[in-house]
Amino acid sequence: MIISLSIKNYALIEKLNIDFSKGFSIITGETGAGKSIILGALGLVLGKRADLTSLKNKQEKCVIEAHFEISKYNLHSFFESNDLDYETETIIRREILPSGKSRAFVNDSPVNLQELQELGLLLIDIHSQHQTQELSEENVQFEIIDAIANNQESLLEYQVLLRSFKLDKSRLNALLKKQSESAKEQEYNTFLLDELATSNLKLGEQAALESDFEKLNNVEIIKESIDKSLAIANEEQIGVMHNLKEIKLSLQKIASFSPEYYSLLERMTSLAIEFDDISVELNRCSEKLVNDPEQLDFISQKLQLIYNLQKKHQVSTVDELIEIQTNLENSLLEIENLETETLALTHSIQQKATALDALSNVIYKNRVEAVPVLSQKLISILETLGMPNVRFKININSTPTYFENGKDELEFLFSANKGTDFGLLKKVASGGEMSRIMLAVKAVLAQYSKLPTLIFDEIDSGVSGEIANKMGEIMSEMSQKMQIFAITHLPQIAAKGTAHFKVSKSTIGEETLSELKLLSAEERVVEIAQMLSGNVVSDSALNHAKALLG
Repeated sequence: MIISLSIKNYALIEKLNIDFSKGFSIITGETGAGKSIILGALGLVLGKRADLTSLKNKQEKCVIEAHFEISKYNLHSFFESNDLDYETETIIRREILPSGKSRAFVNDSPVNLQELQELGLLLIDIHSQHQTQELSEENVQFEIIDAIANNQESLLEYQVLLRSFKLDKSRLNALLKKQSESAKEQEYNTFLLDELATSNLKLGEQAALESDFEKLNNVEIIKESIDKSLAIANEEQIGVMHNLKEIKLSLQKIASFSPEYYSLLERMTSLAIEFDDISVELNRCSEKLVNDPEQLDFISQKLQLIYNLQKKHQVSTVDELIEIQTNLENSLLEIENLETETLALTHSIQQKATALDALSNVIYKNRVEAVPVLSQKLISILETLGMPNVRFKININSTPTYFENGKDELEFLFSANKGTDFGLLKKVASGGEMSRIMLAVKAVLAQYSKLPTLIFDEIDSGVSGEIANKMGEIMSEMSQKMQIFAITHLPQIAAKGTAHFKVSKSTIGEETLSELKLLSAEERVVEIAQMLSGNVVSDSALNHAKALLG
């Protein structure tokens, strides 16, 4: 529950420090006095977005700090999961800087707005007038039924599984689309791959084939040139080899006369050896040369095949063709893997659908069992609120569709009077009836909820007299289990509170200020008397106020 609120430099509030107690607290004040400002400040503490209009003095920062007693509300897991220090008296502070930036702290640890909003939902429920209309929305009606049905854990498990189910379906659709697109190319890619695979291409093959082709295609001129070279080299009397030997013999005769001549002999010896190797190599080349038309034809065809493939795939080397072949193999393998993955995802989706069906069936049964309980409790409360003939007809129908909160559709029908047909809440319930129904709903939920604090912002709209008195009694009963605040204009409700705060507005010089004050017993009598009779308080109004206060 909230035990204190401190506000500095916010809207019409310069500085405010107020303590709250458990039980039922009343907040009253004239229209425009600043009740909405107090709620706005609380909203910032609970994670509402802020802007510079929140600052009273635009040159100074705005600071709002709230202290909460949370020891009885099992919030340890939230603090652990968000890496925050748990304190039984938890302090939430919100700062809005003149630059427009805002900061939030929980027990002096900085937090982001999402974390603050999540914590706020566990601490305070602020029910404003416009939220009464939300009662006619199906998701809100389901939340009410599910609270009584104790469906929270099943719904959480269902929602986690549903997200996984939807993710699998999304992935499957993407795979099927990819598979469909790939199937159109698969036949052509298979043809290209077969063509490349049949070609039996090898790295570096093209250069060797082109070299062999040149040799075979010019075998006669090559052989003629080699033979001629050999003849010149090895002619017995005038051949190069013979002459080299002669030169070598001549140099041997003078080599001992000078290092210079010896060096020339060595070089001549090396030259003779090298030339002898060349001659041997020429002989070997000559012996290898064979006029093989069949081999020439084979090489010519293979080269032509390579050239055709290069032209087809717009590349210039065999290495690039082999890379294309590898890519095609991977592409076709990926298509095969797509089929395997598609089958696996389909199986996963079927399993998750079965699990979702089982969970949604549990949720459905719990809801069906909760409906008469909810209906009876609402009727019991509403009878005391001047609706003796109220009836509810709540139909829950299971569907094949997976919704965010199960597979059910809900028809929440209402009749306020005997002899009238059932109709949808938003169509047949008046404003006053909606206010009473919402209070009844909150009263029922208070029996199941562990929420520390509930704030009613003029939920009494459209009611008066004895009905307002009964509404006050119900709120008072609710305050036995949780901290209740009621912002009201009705003296019957105001008189039921255990603490009474008044919001007032005053003008000091050129400034307008709002303040929140805890009323004493005497001040409270006067405030309720003013609510009964206006600013001019009569003796009868004072007596009436005292009577209401008991």
